[in-house]
Amino acid sequence: MSLFDDDFYSTKRSRRREPVWRPKGTGNFTSFTNIAGRRRYVALIAGFIGAIGMLIVVGIVHAIGGSTSSENALAIPVVAKADVHPMNSNDSVVAATDKIKPAVVSVISSKKDDAGQETGIGIGSGVMFARSGDKVRIVTNSHVVENGNQFEIVNFEGEHRKATLVGRDRITDLAVLEADGKDVKILAEFGDSDKLRAGEMAIAVGNPLGLGFSPTVTQGIVSSPKRTIPVSLSREGTDYDWEMDVIQTDAAINQGNSGGPLVNIEGKVIGINSMKISDTGVEGLGFAIPINSVTPIIDSLIKDHKVKRPLIGVSTQELQAFKGTDVLKLPADVKTGVIVFDVSGPAKEAGLKAQDVIVQLDDRKIESTIGLRKYLYNEKKIGDKINVVYYRGGKKLTTVLTLVEATDK
Repeated sequence: MSLFDDDFYSTKRSRRREPVWRPKGTGNFTSFTNIAGRRRYVALIAGFIGAIGMLIVVGIVHAIGGSTSSENALAIPVVAKADVHPMNSNDSVVAATDKIKPAVVSVISSKKDDAGQETGIGIGSGVMFARSGDKVRIVTNSHVVENGNQFEIVNFEGEHRKATLVGRDRITDLAVLEADGKDVKILAEFGDSDKLRAGEMAIAVGNPLGLGFSPTVTQGIVSSPKRTIPVSLSREGTDYDWEMDVIQTDAAINQGNSGGPLVNIEGKVIGINSMKISDTGVEGLGFAIPINSVTPIIDSLIKDHKVKRPLIGVSTQELQAFKGTDVLKLPADVKTGVIVFDVSGPAKEAGLKAQDVIVQLDDRKIESTIGLRKYLYNEKKIGDKINVVYYRGGKKLTTVLTLVEATDK
């Protein structure tokens, strides 16, 4: 996903040894030692005299009391232990990790040609969240599995299991795998990402850089419970064509963490780790897909093996991205919208043409291709009618079309 891809950057540790502190000068060091020795000698004598004094006092008390009963024994004050909270923050992190760790897996995606030769391999993370008969279902990122045709999961004990792809969705970057659920006793529990607040503890669990298959843990906070970031679906350049609503966290998320869970202090999954900003001077900017957004997508992937979305049938680009648009003869007050470059399906049937400028869908002002897509995907359904307002040759026109199901690309 371009700048937001889960690339890994690191810095080398310095090999310079830290200086060891020593008292200055050998003479001072010797005299310091001698002084310390004398002080220890005095302390031993003082301690011995004090012990004898205590025995004398105890003897006097026993003599006065006339009894060796424990009830009359000398009461020696006991320093009470400070009240300790039954579970401090470190204990809470350990408990949350222990709860989620058995449900976290490494996801191995490999690609083999017709001759059975392996031509590529990738490793990410995933989390087991549900059962289906004797199968267990795993959620991960779409980009973890998109280039593979054979899949495998490895649990925290190092056990390998073959997996099959149930479905994946490139736009939300989510995928669901299925594997043999024999002996799988623990599944992840989902939390409520709508209730997150900035500053809450966040724990990222996964398999960064493929460093062994046992998941590792990084701890941080929820920097922002809802952040909207632009992404490139083609994962090339800075030509962003979608926006994702994500959880921002400073818990370290590195290559291989993709698809693993972000959990709260209760060990409940609040997000699926997906990406980070990797750039010079940038630190602690990781992103996870909120679990409340994940749930309907994985439901669709399980039911339909994909996410069904409506299609309008236009290829567009922002009006404001171009100069020399006088040829479109737009009114002076029309400065934003999307230029149509190609039409098909419903748009073509409704009479839209290349060089039309769409400025409104229903009552929603359209200023960008991302805005057009988000309105269609988030607020409309297949079969809905939609009113399109557009300009052609300087004239404002309207048309109505019926949305159809988008085909897989």
